[in-house]
Amino acid sequence: MIITVAGNKKEYAEGLTVKQLIEAEDVENPLYVTVTLNDEFVQSAEMETTVIKDGDEVEFLIHTAFGNDAITLYGFNNQSDYELF
Repeated sequence: MIITVAGNKKEYAEGLTVKQLIEAEDVENPLYVTVTLNDEFVQSAEMETTVIKDGDEVEFLIHTAFGNDAITLYGFNNQSDYELF
């Protein structure tokens, strides 16, 4: 299947879960990542069971610090398009 990960088209096997994708993409600090699937947030408790489908779009938000620079966005084309809080 072909999916978009952080703005890049990639090929993965069918049946891939969000957790497996995080591992395959070698996401920095996987315990502190927030994932959107087709612009919808995936709850941490659902990452092991949420299956990604052909054509899906996945983005990672990596929590890297505190204060005004609380997170770093990876893959978003325009950070101003996303209201964080």
